[in-house]
Amino acid sequence: MPKYHDELDAVLRALADPTRRAVVERLAKAPAVVSELAAPFSMTLPSLMQHLSVLDHAGVVTSEKHGRVRIVSLRPGALDVLHLWLGEQRTPAEHQADRLGIHLIRTTSEGDLI
Repeated sequence: MPKYHDELDAVLRALADPTRRAVVERLAKAPAVVSELAAPFSMTLPSLMQHLSVLDHAGVVTSEKHGRVRIVSLRPGALDVLHLWLGEQRTPAEHQADRLGIHLIRTTSEGDLI
């Protein structure tokens, strides 16, 4: 189990919801005010704030209040833990795929000789 499993679990839980993934995709382009983030969704502002709270607690986003406007940003490096975990999983899977490919080549080559 990786040392960072609590952080990874929080990020995965936060990204499990399609609305939160859409918010992260939007924030990947640029920071936005809450009303901009709410515009594409048919939900109340308090409901969107709950989604933002989940993302904030997972360390994915950060927000600042400027006067009466709250600006939300994607936290730099917030998804690095996910990238790291996926990279660790890729290596064993790639080795299995390589072994399968070698097996299939050998099997096909042997079948051609018969």
